[in-house]
Amino acid sequence: MNRINKFIKITIVTAIAFVTGCTQPQEQVHKTSVSIQDNMFLINGEPTYKGIYWNGNKIEGLLMNSRMVQGIFDDENPETRLLWKYPDTEEWSPDRNTDEFIAAMPAWKEHGLLAFTLNLQGGSPTGYGNKGWKNTAFDENGELKPAYFARLEKILDKADELGMVCILGYFYFGQDEFLNDEAAIINATNLTTDWLLDKGYRNVLVEVNNECNIKAYDHDILKEDRIHELIDLVKSKTKNGFSLLTSTSYGGNYIPLSNVVKSADFILIHGNGVEDPARIKEMVRQTREVEGYREMPVLFNEDDHYAYDASDYNMKAAVESYASWGYFDFRRKDETDISIGYQSVPVDWRINSERKQQFFEKLKEIATGN
Repeated sequence: MNRINKFIKITIVTAIAFVTGCTQPQEQVHKTSVSIQDNMFLINGEPTYKGIYWNGNKIEGLLMNSRMVQGIFDDENPETRLLWKYPDTEEWSPDRNTDEFIAAMPAWKEHGLLAFTLNLQGGSPTGYGNKGWKNTAFDENGELKPAYFARLEKILDKADELGMVCILGYFYFGQDEFLNDEAAIINATNLTTDWLLDKGYRNVLVEVNNECNIKAYDHDILKEDRIHELIDLVKSKTKNGFSLLTSTSYGGNYIPLSNVVKSADFILIHGNGVEDPARIKEMVRQTREVEGYREMPVLFNEDDHYAYDASDYNMKAAVESYASWGYFDFRRKDETDISIGYQSVPVDWRINSERKQQFFEKLKEIATGN
């Protein structure tokens, strides 16, 4: 009889909670956690690419990655939204974009990709430049837009399932202007960080903004002299003893400043504009000499140079310097096939263009040591 009464009681309480919407929020249980030990990345307590060497270079502990920033892209400007229509439907669909992103993720992982960069304010959907589109996961006061975060949740859940890491960018120049003021920036930072912590995600590295030294930023707190304030803000927030590993990136061929090096958990640099692979090695060396540097990972998460069949190339130079490397691909002016590029919208997220195939083939070689 007691068992029956207990069942009835649970059923009544559950029904009341469902009707009133008063269920207690619970942190989700996830399986993938990224951490740092000295200059190595670990996933679930084990170094990445454990035991792997490639051409005599240590791969264990690196986080090879790709710039996939448009995974939750949308455009609220009706005048530019038509630019992103799919050839087969003549319209743009943010949900289709995210669903196709998720469908492609297992193939990326099979080739050795352990991380991808995703941005809450995207990146230029034409590769470089911003021309009127509105793609931001925040309203003007920094409040979170539910549709964006619903798409983000789907991607983070799939990454967690696959054992992958998301390098999540909060802000992007050309879109930060849609936030009213510094208070809105701080609000968006707090709310996003709280959302990630409340959801229990531990497979996320935070990139508070993309290329903090770019002059196009409208808000001083997003610029290079003060960006460490937002890094410190994200790091200060904890739940159950856990805080998010955080950094920011700089434009191509730029060496991080001491204020960021002192605050960041890992260092992000970009290889855009670096034509000589020897300069990649020099950038890593100079970064490790910046005041405040201590043993920590150095990671390129944007580089649009390839040439994997050459005797030397940027990805190889990074690996030889024990720095992780990130692939950045977009459609050039004379390229119209949507299979090309991972940043130009609409995106075909599959590994189906020659450039993508060459990258993933080389990545698999490096990730397996073969």
